[in-house]
This record gives sequence, structure tokens and C-alpha cells, in this order.
Amino acid sequence: MSKKKKEVFEVEEGESIDACLERIKAAGYTPIKRVEKPIFAEEKEKGETVYKPVSRKIVFEALLKE
Repeated sequence: MSKKKKEVFEVEEGESIDACLERIKAAGYTPIKRVEKPIFAEEKEKGETVYKPVSRKIVFEALLKE
């Protein structure tokens, strides 16, 4: 079975960015793009709904090495 040409890798909980990059390299891919997505929590303040950032998710897009 052949691998996909483009794959998405997410930095896992408790994993460093360097460890994720090593995992990408070990899988035979080269990272081409890094995307950070904020994670918000919904809180009530004075009767209004407020969204506050609580964390972030880091995702790498990678291409298969040929």
C-alpha cells in the first residue's frame, strides 16, 4: 500500500514541536506548512457570553519524500 503524497501531523498533548518534526521525518515526510489554531473556552461574564483563548493546536502539513 502506498503512502499519501500529502499528510497532516498534529502535535500531540505533551509532545514538543521537535519531537513531532522527528516523527514526521521518521514517517518519510517533509514539513511544508505550520498552522496554529486557537482553542477557545466559552465563559459567562455579567450575563454576556465571552470567548477566551485557553490553548492552541499546532498542525503541520507535510509532503512525501521522493
